[in-house]
Amino acid sequence: MNKTTRAIGLALALVTALSTAALAAPTEIRIGVALEPPVLDPTAGAAEAIDIVVYQNVFEGLTQIDQHGAVQPDLAKSWTISPDGLTYTFALHDGVTFHDGSAFDANDVKFSFDRISAPDSQNAHKEFYAGITSVTVVDPLTVEIKLSKPSGQFLFDIGRGDAVIVAPESAANNSTNPIGTGPFAFVQWDKGSRVVLERYEPYWGAKAALTKASFLFISDTAAMTNALLAGDIDGTNNFAAEAVDVFKADPRFKILVGTTEGETLLSTNNKRPPFDNLKVRQAMAHAIDRKALIDGVTYGYGVPIGSHFAPHHPYYVDLTNTYPYDPAEAKKLLAEAGYPDGFSATLKLPPVAYAQTGGQIIASQFAAVGIKLKLINVEWAQWLDEVYSKHDYDLSIVSHVEPFDIGIYAKPDYYFGYDNPKFNALIETLNATTEDAKRKELAIEAQTILAKDAVNGFLFELAQIGVWNAKLEGMWQNAPIEGVVLRDVHWVD
Repeated sequence: MNKTTRAIGLALALVTALSTAALAAPTEIRIGVALEPPVLDPTAGAAEAIDIVVYQNVFEGLTQIDQHGAVQPDLAKSWTISPDGLTYTFALHDGVTFHDGSAFDANDVKFSFDRISAPDSQNAHKEFYAGITSVTVVDPLTVEIKLSKPSGQFLFDIGRGDAVIVAPESAANNSTNPIGTGPFAFVQWDKGSRVVLERYEPYWGAKAALTKASFLFISDTAAMTNALLAGDIDGTNNFAAEAVDVFKADPRFKILVGTTEGETLLSTNNKRPPFDNLKVRQAMAHAIDRKALIDGVTYGYGVPIGSHFAPHHPYYVDLTNTYPYDPAEAKKLLAEAGYPDGFSATLKLPPVAYAQTGGQIIASQFAAVGIKLKLINVEWAQWLDEVYSKHDYDLSIVSHVEPFDIGIYAKPDYYFGYDNPKFNALIETLNATTEDAKRKELAIEAQTILAKDAVNGFLFELAQIGVWNAKLEGMWQNAPIEGVVLRDVHWVD
């Protein structure tokens, strides 16, 4: 082979190599999110925006919640539960390190849970862990946690962002320089602009396909739309329903529609007449046209619910036909309850679009059966004071976004004013039950009681509408817990 032939061959090989590299799937992602987190430590704030960035990415817990709302092992590879349900013994993964290179062991677990219960704790949900009586290091890879009473929610609660494991050496600085054990390490936070994460190469588990992830803060819907269309971002986890149509026919994008933990309710003051009358509440339930409401409020993207439970959860049961839309039946029940001509009431609405638009639709539907509603728009501080704290309201519309929060109905002093001894006892049994099949049975019974009692107007589950580059896979469709989990996200050709 002469020099010219050899040179041509080398040039062709170089072109082929460059072409192959150019065609290779990218390994970085840019995600648009609506809100900037106030801090980056999920154990020191309640804002959803914190977990959106760091949950299961930077920080991990003993357990984790998967996209179906089920509990899975995480830093704890397994656990045993004592026969009385009071002692949990966790076996931890070996070889785990924090992003600063320090080793993870049982002492970090003890530190993390002791920190939650400390008098100066900044944890937003200390109540979830109030039942912990002791945390004992058995050996470097074994930790024992004792409870004051059995809790079927315990494994779920320690999988929340509030209970991620942190190290004593770095915990104090996690708000601005988060150091966890997750598949991605924090790189930088450009305030007002973005947070950047990079793949942690010594990660103890399966290595993520992505090498870098940037979360860009874009609060305006028009700006988010333009960023997607221009290719400045590769996707967003929760896009505005009213603007999503622009992406439907564009082959560059895919739309993932799922559910969140946001049960949207016509909150009802069950202690105030006439709402203390079951027939009145049943009449209101029959007066609600969920389809028209969902079309008008969520542009068709909400999921109808018949009780207080998220449709993506494995314990969910469809109870939407308990009181189907039937204005004639609503009028009949109102007459039987002593209100043949209907009645007047107030509807206090917080400053969110789903409530204020939904209030107008509900008022129109109720007017058709004789219930005349006066709409009162209030700010959040006023809503929290008057409705939530003082229970000074007839009706309201709000989304409850805490995961698995059906237990709020077992609190007679909660703002719904619902007090059913049978339901209260059922929730107490559910809370003390750890066997999954039995928990599901009890949860279905609880949902059914709430539906039949028409405690609230059960309207719809807020949707999660993800708009993503069509070549991305592995994103969560549903949002059973706050977070844009990156571990399975990857590009395809």
